[in-house]
Amino acid sequence: MEQIWNNVKTVLKENMPYHRYIMWIDPMEYTGHSNEDIVLSCPNSFLKKKILDSYGELIESEFFKVSGKQFNLAIKINERNETKKNQKQIKKTDDFNFKKYDKKHQLKLPEINFQPQSGRRLRKELTFDNFVVGDNNEFAYTASLSLASRQNSSQNSLFLISKTGMGKTHLSQAMGHYILSKFPSERVYYITAEDYTNEMVSSIRNNTIGKFKEKYRAQCDVLLLEDVHFLTGKVRTQSELALALDYMYELGKKIIFTSHYIPGEIPNLSDQLRSRLTCGLISNIEPPNFRTRVRILLKKSKDSGFIIPREITEYLAGELSESVRQLEGGLIGITAKSSLLGRKIDQELAESVVKNISRQKKTITIDSIKDLICGEYKISKKDLISSSRKQSLVRPRRIAIYLARQYTDQPLQAIGKSFNRIHATAIHSIRAVEKEIKTNSPIKKEIEYLCKKLDSGT
Repeated sequence: MEQIWNNVKTVLKENMPYHRYIMWIDPMEYTGHSNEDIVLSCPNSFLKKKILDSYGELIESEFFKVSGKQFNLAIKINERNETKKNQKQIKKTDDFNFKKYDKKHQLKLPEINFQPQSGRRLRKELTFDNFVVGDNNEFAYTASLSLASRQNSSQNSLFLISKTGMGKTHLSQAMGHYILSKFPSERVYYITAEDYTNEMVSSIRNNTIGKFKEKYRAQCDVLLLEDVHFLTGKVRTQSELALALDYMYELGKKIIFTSHYIPGEIPNLSDQLRSRLTCGLISNIEPPNFRTRVRILLKKSKDSGFIIPREITEYLAGELSESVRQLEGGLIGITAKSSLLGRKIDQELAESVVKNISRQKKTITIDSIKDLICGEYKISKKDLISSSRKQSLVRPRRIAIYLARQYTDQPLQAIGKSFNRIHATAIHSIRAVEKEIKTNSPIKKEIEYLCKKLDSGT
């Protein structure tokens, strides 16, 4: 029967995406069988639930095709593997005797957020169980769970990319929750790149830079570093982080990054740090499609204890398509308004909420941005994309490139090409505008005005 299972695995490997096979099917082992059941084992409860929900019928069907007999699939947790893992964790904890503290050991109180040893507190609701998986984020979810559960021993780092509100922070914190629950002796640090920079600056001022270096180079087992694009232009911080990452990589530590951009598109990033950020797995999270948006709303309304009519759920999913965060805003808006006004949740109520939070705009493209810039600055499209270095053209050109980056999903290479510029020039233009905005120069008001025009569709 074990050979039949091996044959089933071969068939599944050939007929499903490789990353799904490696994540869900490959870790399972044949344990035994009876006249009616085939028993397989897997490393943990997360895999068990996912396999039974998503692949149970498929596995039973393939067993029938290979063996000619119908079996019911049963999966149990491989307790031997879990015991070995726990023993390893105990050995890694120096001078800690579990027997000595067994009677005095206090159980964790329920409903209290996990607290990493450094940085920000993990939000209790941001776990793998509460993450809705769709075509837009399946690979990112699989890669995150694989790293957290140590399914792939060679995977030590993960770089998650998405726009704001797509779920990268959820996955990052979910990994922190999972690691803290399964490997409690590990030192998990959850911080933002801004936190890291401020902490380093403070250590320099207080003459404690040695402790700061030791903390991240030797006292951290898992680093969850959010918003690494914030490090743009911060030379000393980049240099220190690159050295810290070298130490962590050599010791096999786990590192998770999140960012709005891929490492190659973060401006003013040192080659040293860029190479460290790209040495692991990189995964992008796309906006959810309609079906996934419906599932997200259904789950969040259920978790919140609200009953939302199906037609209202589908209306929200159809109108609020920009991000998961926007969906949450819509759900909170209609439930709050219903409660405050004592009104039932109907189409009229939903429309009044959506009107306030949804961008009423035309589809914004690079061409529509060019049209707006040319109209506002009284220049031609030919001049806008010309090689001229006149200040009267350079300024609106840079603003147009900046807006193209903010409002479209086009990569920097495509944006640069549409303005007859190379990738590096596009990055320089964006960086120049961002720098002026930070200094509160007149360009800030110009950008605000142009953004209002784009948002309103005018």
